[in-house]
Amino acid sequence: MNWLTWLGDFFSAEDRRSGANSIANRVAEHLLLSGEALLLAGLLAVPLGLLIGYTGRGVTAVTALAGAARALPTLGLVTLAVLLAGVGDTAVLVPLVALAAPPLLVAAVEGVRGTDPDVRDAARGVGLTHPQVLFQVCLPSALPTLLAGLRTATVQVIATATVAAYVGLGGLGRYVVDGLATRDFAMTVGGALLVVLLAVAAQVFFALLARYALPPGLRAQQRAAARQPS
Repeated sequence: MNWLTWLGDFFSAEDRRSGANSIANRVAEHLLLSGEALLLAGLLAVPLGLLIGYTGRGVTAVTALAGAARALPTLGLVTLAVLLAGVGDTAVLVPLVALAAPPLLVAAVEGVRGTDPDVRDAARGVGLTHPQVLFQVCLPSALPTLLAGLRTATVQVIATATVAAYVGLGGLGRYVVDGLATRDFAMTVGGALLVVLLAVAAQVFFALLARYALPPGLRAQQRAAARQPS
């Protein structure tokens, strides 16, 4: 089969083992860019989501805006960012943050809103302030839902970070774009496969995290959150 031959050619090439175009270097670039986007999205979306979820104000607007943001064309945002900010990390981080923020925002809102009202009332009854209730009661209860939102955002960002190659940046998208440009189908197929494998690895990582890093009660909440539509 042609695609098996292409994969063999791709992985056996000399420059895949060392140098700027090696698989290890491209994976590192891809993970770094994805991590930056997720960090920025988390810093923007999670605190806002916790506040909205706790106060209950703006929930409808958040749901509507999150749905609209998911419909934004990533490549179109990259083009717009290039026109406004020039070629560079910003041109890719802006659309990736816009992609990652909605699931994190919604997860934070729904996670806090899912806290048992009786538990919140009891916490207030023993003298805890609103910030203490939010961070000591609501946030731990929201962790499974936040983890589910982070998993969704991570997989989406890893799959979409290939657009960085369209503006001359690195990552696994470099293989796909360069392969298409030079009609090197081995490089194109190999690059696409690596992106898929990286996304699957992220899924496995979060599954293990939910299984071993969360207490049993929170694991049950995480499974319930995972069954909800993202």
